[in-house]
Amino acid sequence: MPTKISGFSLAALLAAAALGGCQQKAAAPAVAVAGAPAPVVLPQGSGCGPAIGRTQTVVDSDVATGNLNKPVGDRFSADLAHASAACAAGRDGEALHLLAAAKSRYGYP
Repeated sequence: MPTKISGFSLAALLAAAALGGCQQKAAAPAVAVAGAPAPVVLPQGSGCGPAIGRTQTVVDSDVATGNLNKPVGDRFSADLAHASAACAAGRDGEALHLLAAAKSRYGYP
């Protein structure tokens, strides 16, 4: 009478047989991943313009890497556009307030 082998046992037996014929080889050198995001360069300076620009750069990077979904990133960017308009109009205090409110709303420090 033939011996019955379960699917798991057969798979384990085949895997062991396949690995038994392998020879140890030196590890291949690391390869840079094509399409990896470039390092983020944040706007420098003080005042409302660079502060809003830094936040927008982080939001764009987070959307690009999938850490923030696009619809939320779009809403965040719209809020930052309001802050940027206030900043451009010379209303720095209002712009910084709008920036702080947007960052808080979306959980950014």
